[in-house]
Amino acid sequence: MSRISIRAARVSDVVAVLDFWRLAAEGTSITDDVAGVTRLVERDPDALILAKLSAGAGDSARAGDSAQAGDPARLVGTVIAGWDGWRSSLYRLAVHPDHRRQGISKLLLDAAHERFRTVGGRRADAMVLEANGTGQAAWAAAGYHREDHWRRWVKPLG
Repeated sequence: MSRISIRAARVSDVVAVLDFWRLAAEGTSITDDVAGVTRLVERDPDALILAKLSAGAGDSARAGDSAQAGDPARLVGTVIAGWDGWRSSLYRLAVHPDHRRQGISKLLLDAAHERFRTVGGRRADAMVLEANGTGQAAWAAAGYHREDHWRRWVKPLG
C-alpha cells in the first residue's frame, strides 16, 4: 500500500481516466467524454482525485492500465469530490478490479473528505446505481448509509 499516491488529476490525465472508467467504474454518463472531464478538471482542479500505483509496484501492466508520458505510475483508482459551495458530492469512486479490497477507496475517500472539510463541507453525498451491489457494499463499509426517502430527478440538457 505504501506505493499508492493520491493526487488531483491534470488535463493530461483525462484520456487515461476515461479508459480507466470503462474498465472499473459503474455504468457510463453523458459527460464521460474528453470535453466533459477536461471541463471538470479546468473548472475545479482539485475535484478529480486519482490513486496511482508507482512503477515497479504490483504486477505488470495489462489492458486498461494507462501511464501518462512522464508519469510511469498506473492509475488504480478515482473519485470525483465535487463542491458547489453548498454541497459535497461524490461521483466515480472506482478501483481497478485487480486492486480492490486493498484500501485504495479508503485513501481516495479520505482525500475527498479532507477536501470537503477544508472548503466547509458538512456532509458528503454519493450516488450509487441501484443494481451496483459491490458499490453499495463499498459505500456502506466507508460509513455511508442509504436515504430511501430521496429519489434523483434528472433532465438531460442537450
